[in-house]
Amino acid sequence: MKGMQLDSKMNIFISMLRGINVSGRKNIQMEELRGLYKSLNLVDVETYVQSGNVVFNTTEQDTSKLACILEATLEEAFGYDVRVFIRATEDFQRIIESNPYLNERNEDPAKLYVTFLYSPPSESRLGNFSRPDEEIAEFVVGEREIYLFCLNGYGRTRLSNSFFEKKLDIPATTRNWNTVNALYSIAHAR
Repeated sequence: MKGMQLDSKMNIFISMLRGINVSGRKNIQMEELRGLYKSLNLVDVETYVQSGNVVFNTTEQDTSKLACILEATLEEAFGYDVRVFIRATEDFQRIIESNPYLNERNEDPAKLYVTFLYSPPSESRLGNFSRPDEEIAEFVVGEREIYLFCLNGYGRTRLSNSFFEKKLDIPATTRNWNTVNALYSIAHAR
């Protein structure tokens, strides 16, 4: 795979592309996306819905290196600067098991979202970080994710990817709770 050191153990990863197929911008067909992943020797490539969620297997272990290669290949193939967020199946399991809005409060899963961060937030950025005034949605920061409870839905909150990116100076992408669980189920079944 383009200069990567490979070992023999197969790893299962979930990748999420930020900002594709939204409002007619950065359109990528899932068949093309699967083909691109397969061209990089990633195997058992499966997409979920049209927003750039991909489950795949690879012998590569370095997710940062893998993300960089995928981002460069996507830009070369489609002409878009697209951030690729990669997590292992175990990360999704931890996220699901640790959701404070389910475990501690038993909130409606239809109002739950996870914002995935490209890297862990710095302590200095977290120190000055709070919910906007008059915002009724809530959030809890995890390791490389933010749990969201949006009483009126994600489309009506100011706690968007842009809000978190500006406050934390880290790229972010958000998935609803159903998608988080579906991606975990696909990866866990392998």
